[in-house]
Amino acid sequence: MPRILAIDYGQKRTGIAITDELQIIASGLTTISSETAIAFLKDYFNKENVAEVLIGEPKQMNGEPSQSAEIIEAFVSKFTKSFPEMKVIRVDERFTSKMAFQTMIDSGLKKKQRQNKGLIDEISATIMLQDYLTRKVI
Repeated sequence: MPRILAIDYGQKRTGIAITDELQIIASGLTTISSETAIAFLKDYFNKENVAEVLIGEPKQMNGEPSQSAEIIEAFVSKFTKSFPEMKVIRVDERFTSKMAFQTMIDSGLKKKQRQNKGLIDEISATIMLQDYLTRKVI
């Protein structure tokens, strides 16, 4: 069964998470520089069978697009041009960074480790993906 990949795209960094082959568990894959995202994904898609890609959709509390929406929309456009055959699913990413930070605290990471913004992005992508998997099963 093909995997599902999640992208938490940001201006500087992009967190990436992936499912197992049975699409049951989401795991953090890596955090990369956002400017290298398309090249990284081309390489990854050549090595792994990925059927769907989730891309976070930043919204404000009232449901309106957030300030970073413009940057992410440009990435989505570039992604769909680079990978026209790939199914893209947009998912609400509100609170994922806060949830990721809380996860780091709950798992006992020291303050210095919790300052790793790349790790926050990777965990955020994992949270988006696991939430999607949970809703998909129900």
